[in-house]
Amino acid sequence: MTSSSPRRPGPVALVALVLWIGLMVLISYWMAGQAYHWLPVQASNAAPLVDGLFSFETGLGTFVFLSVISVMTWVVLMHRAEKYDKTDAEPIEGNPRLEVIWTLIPLVIVMSIAVYAMRINHELGILGPMEHIHPHNSLEAKGGYPGDRLPAESIEVIARQWSWEFRYPNAHVSSTELHLPVNLPVTFRLTSDDVIHGFYIPAFRLKQDVIPGKAIDFTLTPTREGRYRLRDSQFSGTWFAANQADVVVESDDTFQAWLKQAAAQPLQSGLSDAVGEYVQRQSQSHPGWATVRPAPPPQVNVPGSNSLPHDS
Repeated sequence: MTSSSPRRPGPVALVALVLWIGLMVLISYWMAGQAYHWLPVQASNAAPLVDGLFSFETGLGTFVFLSVISVMTWVVLMHRAEKYDKTDAEPIEGNPRLEVIWTLIPLVIVMSIAVYAMRINHELGILGPMEHIHPHNSLEAKGGYPGDRLPAESIEVIARQWSWEFRYPNAHVSSTELHLPVNLPVTFRLTSDDVIHGFYIPAFRLKQDVIPGKAIDFTLTPTREGRYRLRDSQFSGTWFAANQADVVVESDDTFQAWLKQAAAQPLQSGLSDAVGEYVQRQSQSHPGWATVRPAPPPQVNVPGSNSLPHDS
């Protein structure tokens, strides 16, 4: 029995293939645009960069997904065995051309993502570096921040189990609700009193681990006024999901007025949902599993509120 040579696709099949690939490109481009609507509002200068990378990966992933499904569908429909056909399939040995193609395509895809991600990471580093600061190696000891990146405001962020405290050194104000001036760079000095926490504001798109025993400088620029949410992105114990705080981005005039008003307020207990829930559990006859006692609420000038609506 002579084996028949593989049939080459005709002009109609080639045109159909080109049209289908074009349709997949259009669908992928549309999905890349839709990806922006799946994310919170953009409220920092880093958000457009991160969203652009996410959109690119979504579009590329959509094209790969449609390509794989198309090949699977074509094989199932066009290369099915006849009913009651129990013969073995045609033996096919190595195909160097096909092996080169399915090696190059993943390589191009992965390298495209890697190059784009490295470029975004470089641009984020220019916008605001994240530096690990030791007590004997601080930026202040070196004469301040390099170049023209001197922050308009410096805020100390202290993470605990399970509450956030924000200190504004220039105004001698502390709060458990973070206030920021819009369109001005802000540098956070992140420290932890106990375990690893995660400083993450979804609307800003950037997050940074807060590591015990280290101070980490974290710089960004809020670009949209509104009320947002700070969340602990690291599992830090029983009430880590409740370790949240409101972030208020406002005009610089409003921010300065808030600082002045806050400085006149006496110290009081800040917000800590974990403390209230812990006390409630301990008052029950069966308090449940053992857990770490939450740190006492920080004494602050402005506790803020955790019940007001926020954008993200």
